[in-house]
Amino acid sequence: MARGTLFLVVGPSGAGKDTLIAGARAALEPGGRHVFPRRAITRPEKSGGEDHEAVSPEGFAARAAEGGFFVTWRAHGLAYGLPGCIPATLESGRHVVVNVSRAILGEVAERVSPTVAIEVTAPPEVRARRLADRAREDEADAARRLVREGAPLPDGVAVRRVVNDGTPEDGVARFIDALTETDA
Repeated sequence: MARGTLFLVVGPSGAGKDTLIAGARAALEPGGRHVFPRRAITRPEKSGGEDHEAVSPEGFAARAAEGGFFVTWRAHGLAYGLPGCIPATLESGRHVVVNVSRAILGEVAERVSPTVAIEVTAPPEVRARRLADRAREDEADAARRLVREGAPLPDGVAVRRVVNDGTPEDGVARFIDALTETDA
């Protein structure tokens, strides 16, 4: 059986990554070829946004020290980690889809092949509305997220871009197309 592809989803705050991932999970996960592992985040479970595993900073540090994560990073004052089962899942021939910081793309792509970055984008006015609607950040924090430029994507990483500027259904359809392009 062929090795699965690791899909690393990146994009600015408010681009709709969580919505697209949730829609693709509902459509693709029952078929078994795509897996959508939950990230561990040092953020309360009821804080809104993606379905994640809430972990205390102490619990996160202990798990990282024990090698319980595939990869970890820090962003927005929080620690993020992907489960350690990802390499075995890829070896079993299943595709893995995870939301990550673009800062770790190069590191992960060097460790895992094939890796494809899915860059989700949306116009600034759409992102501003989405950030306001989710109400997870205060107004100043949301404004900082809107002006922050993402680091360039590293050379040598395959990239597929998904413009998420319409309805959630349109965005999910585009995202699924990007994820299933390798299955043809």
